[in-house]
Amino acid sequence: MISRREILLLASTTAIAVIGTVFPAATAPKVRVGALKFGTVSWELDTIKHHKLDEKNGVELEIVYFAGEDASNVAMLAGEIDMIVSDWLWVSRERSMGEALALAPYSTAVGAIMVKDDAPIGSITDLQGRKIGVAGGPLDKSWLLVQALARRDHDLDLAAGNEVVYGAPPLLSEKAMQGELDAVLNFWHFCARLEANGFRRLLGADEAANALGTSGPVSALGYVFNEKWADDNRGTVAGFLKASADAKDRLATSDEEWNRLAPLVRAEGRELETLRDRYRQGIPRRPVADEEADAARLYGLLAEIGGEKLVGSATEMAPGTYWLGLTQ
Repeated sequence: MISRREILLLASTTAIAVIGTVFPAATAPKVRVGALKFGTVSWELDTIKHHKLDEKNGVELEIVYFAGEDASNVAMLAGEIDMIVSDWLWVSRERSMGEALALAPYSTAVGAIMVKDDAPIGSITDLQGRKIGVAGGPLDKSWLLVQALARRDHDLDLAAGNEVVYGAPPLLSEKAMQGELDAVLNFWHFCARLEANGFRRLLGADEAANALGTSGPVSALGYVFNEKWADDNRGTVAGFLKASADAKDRLATSDEEWNRLAPLVRAEGRELETLRDRYRQGIPRRPVADEEADAARLYGLLAEIGGEKLVGSATEMAPGTYWLGLTQ
């Protein structure tokens, strides 16, 4: 028979063993984000990981790199990753076809028509008869907005009245620098690099959108995810979006952070500074509901210009395109 003293000794030993045991910490929920290795999204994601902003906000960011945008889109739709960065027009089109996707604003930075500093082109009307390079193809949103403004304000058909060359962004930038193009409409970061190397902005797509009726900047890109996943994991989504906001705050205020990112950005000197400044201008600062309302206005305009090839059969932006889960 075990004595009372032996029972107490056994209990004490067990307590010491339990106290001395290291139990694994609760695992933070993981958010798998797909990105291009040297894409602009990687700048923010790298900032999150470097400063452990994901851990600070109770999540674990896993960056999954892809070679191209199509591959990341397919992976997200298949549930292999949780988020990608894409544009609101694509989200709306997917929703109209039954995919329950939603978007949280990422950046309002958009492309612009760039011309050389000494080019005899001072306004959109001076583009008539010129050779224009356009990245993104004939249905690129920025190109459609610029055309809409030229047609409305100047009765000018840029697509019909000019030699338009469509191509990959880096190729078009190179042709513009070599003088083979009179003007080029490129994505925002290519525009920033041109701006640092002897070019100026003639007209930004954001300026065209504002002239056509928006009340403020609209995020051309956003973090895109499955709506049901987001609704079921609101805390996880909130933690990631807070980490994203913290990274943006750091990138908005710290020049040292940009110096650290220089190898990833693949820029230095004036080019790095211009990319930094244009990035900062593109940080979303408006309520999501306001962006959603303006995006709906733009959708109607784009649907009218681009037709079914651009938006499919839906003549209006699909309800729920912008995720309001954190405001409800």
